[in-house]
Amino acid sequence: MEAILDRFLRYARIDTQSDPNSDSTPSTEKQWVLAKMLFEELKNIGLQDVTLDDRGYIMATLPSNIEKEVPTIGFVSHYDTSPDFTATGVNPRIIENYDGKDILLNEEENIVLSPDYFEDLLLYKGQTLIVTDGTTLLGADDKAGVTEIVSAMEHLLAHPEIKHGRIRIGFTPDEEIGRGAHHFDVKSFGASWAYTVDGSQIGELEYENFNAAMAKITARGKSVHPGLAKNKMINAIGIITDLASRLPKNEVPEKTSDREGFFHVYKLEGSIELATMELIIRDHDKSLFEKRKQLLKDLVEAINKERPGEVVLEMKDQYYNMKEKVEPVYHIVEIAEEAMKSLGIQPIIKPIRGGTDGSQLSYMGLPCPNIFAGGHNFHGKYEYVPLESMEKAVEVIVKICELTAKKF
Repeated sequence: MEAILDRFLRYARIDTQSDPNSDSTPSTEKQWVLAKMLFEELKNIGLQDVTLDDRGYIMATLPSNIEKEVPTIGFVSHYDTSPDFTATGVNPRIIENYDGKDILLNEEENIVLSPDYFEDLLLYKGQTLIVTDGTTLLGADDKAGVTEIVSAMEHLLAHPEIKHGRIRIGFTPDEEIGRGAHHFDVKSFGASWAYTVDGSQIGELEYENFNAAMAKITARGKSVHPGLAKNKMINAIGIITDLASRLPKNEVPEKTSDREGFFHVYKLEGSIELATMELIIRDHDKSLFEKRKQLLKDLVEAINKERPGEVVLEMKDQYYNMKEKVEPVYHIVEIAEEAMKSLGIQPIIKPIRGGTDGSQLSYMGLPCPNIFAGGHNFHGKYEYVPLESMEKAVEVIVKICELTAKKF
């Protein structure tokens, strides 16, 4: 496990946050630091056809070590980290033999990782946890996945007695801002199917995700001295908050679970003359997804009719539920499930309340379920990953390669 730990710590300490406000790919120059490191590392461990293109996409091949023809499969992870919380100066801490009690992440600011709030911690008593120092995110999403894929390939290279077909691996930038698959060359990747290693707790196996859209609503008003404002002022802030209040109050992230969809307002800002609201729309069911988008259109139309001012809606789809593309080749899920069970891991098959590169890749012709990478509490200072879960993820990747060769 020491090699896995050392590799993850090297990756985690590099700031690779993506930036939704950038038009470049990768969206930040600092992502190139890890991309170039990975490029060299993949060559050094002995993989072939290692490439790093001008947009930061990395691909490599582990050649088959058997004579018969079997499908080429792939494993994909992203190396960027979320812009939701700072990743400058990531300083991971190691908690050995976790005792099930509170973990003081930062004494100065009294930041505590507690099983009273994050009850999943109790699943890992006696294990080694990698946590933050309370001031940054950790980056296990998805540097844990990157670590596991590299480590699995290194293991297969060191153990030629494990028989496998041709394996392709791919690492992407900008997944956290929804662009991870945008420039992924599926044809060049050349796999019949792949697995994203981007899930959370040990055992997760997912082939359903949200249908997703994003929206920006802009309201324009008219500023007049408040003492003389009657029948003259048009307050753009009031328009936006009125519209927000008409969204279904119980259909928000904090009040929904499983396959329940939601509207999530994540940004409000403005002044009397100009105010904006940004939100995302999510639903597993395609028809309900379309109804949610229509509701938003209807609300904007109603506001424009009822009160003065101008309200403009911009909305675009982001990705769709990969279930439609994976179910016709469900054996790829069954192989992952069998791999986990053979290693004593109970598969947790559930829908993703989000999306991965795999959801877009599935619609690009590369069916791509998602398997666990081991981390918890992504995108914030309470993020952690058990080292034992990372080790098991490596074993699952290796076993999937082995089972695929046996079954075809």
